[in-house]
Amino acid sequence: MQEVRQVIREDLGKEIQDLFVSFDDTPLGAASLAQVHKAVLHDGQTVAVKVQHPKVQAQSSKDILLMEVLVLAVKQLFPEFEFMWLVDEAKKNLPLELDFLNEGRNAEKVAQMLKHFDFLKVPRIYWELSTKRVLLMEFVEGGQVNDRDYMERNQIDVNEISRHLGKMYSEMIFVNGFVHCDPHPGNVLVRKCPGTGKAEIVLLDHGLYQVLTEQFRLDYCHLWQSLIWTDMKNVKKYSQRLGAGDLYPLFACMLTARSWDSVNRGIGQTPVTATEDSEIRNNAANYLPQISQLLSHVPRQMLLIFKTNDLLRGIEAALGTRASASSFLNMSRCCIRALAEHQRKITRSFFRRTQISLSQAFHLRWIDLHELVLRVKGLRLVSWVIALLCWLLPASY
Repeated sequence: MQEVRQVIREDLGKEIQDLFVSFDDTPLGAASLAQVHKAVLHDGQTVAVKVQHPKVQAQSSKDILLMEVLVLAVKQLFPEFEFMWLVDEAKKNLPLELDFLNEGRNAEKVAQMLKHFDFLKVPRIYWELSTKRVLLMEFVEGGQVNDRDYMERNQIDVNEISRHLGKMYSEMIFVNGFVHCDPHPGNVLVRKCPGTGKAEIVLLDHGLYQVLTEQFRLDYCHLWQSLIWTDMKNVKKYSQRLGAGDLYPLFACMLTARSWDSVNRGIGQTPVTATEDSEIRNNAANYLPQISQLLSHVPRQMLLIFKTNDLLRGIEAALGTRASASSFLNMSRCCIRALAEHQRKITRSFFRRTQISLSQAFHLRWIDLHELVLRVKGLRLVSWVIALLCWLLPASY
């Protein structure tokens, strides 16, 4: 607490008791860069106060230097392992994460960007009491997104939360190219909205975002469309455009966390089995040099996307909704919209723009129909209906 008081005093120019009616000494959460405390302002507003550890700024440059030395040593001992990209990413991202004003701007940007999602809550920022080392936010309570017991107690639909999370991240990645890259369960909360009673996702910790270039975003859209609809020719084409080279099968497996056999059969067609998971773990160990080579050749934007994908899959695994067909269809919808928007932007012809819009509408309706068919297939009643139809219309059958 002495260090917390020191940082607040240095950055805000006042003592804690002058700024807050109450300030909890025990942090709500603590991590390597900062910790968060609950407090109440003089106007009665409950806030979350994120305070950076005072020695982090000075220590971070030493940490990166040490990381660089160790990576170079590994390179000398094991030439097949290339991890210099790890140092490059740390050099680029750590200063951004240490600037809490940048985090506040990211929070406001994503809140504006996804304002059409009524299920998303991004805590508002109190700019007058925020600095590079202190961030004041609206206090929002909720359970962690992987806590099924919490959801059951609060009558929150697990499948609905999983769908919302998929929609949110598909929109960030494919449509906007501005991606929250740290969606671990501590940063993604769920709750019943006090006003409406609807399920809501609360997105926290906006320090680490990846901005995707337009070309990368469009190639990534094409790749996921190819993976979802099992277009293996374009899986190869767009994997190679994203730097995978001859390792494109490995790239597709890393991206989907599925075996190459499942990728070929269709990732939305077959559920993930324990046997497949075991196969992937064993092969990951066998292919470490190739994985290392791949990570050093793909665009740097891909590295945080890999991390984000893995964290989201961990949440889906905890919720029991991994590799659901509906999540892939939501991804496909976003890809269609993103690619159509790009095509409209680069064409001057009114007729061509109209054609693109009609094609987009057709493909989106086709996905809606496909999803409806999948839902009907999932109903037990469907077998009774088919049997009845076969009995009533034997000739047609």
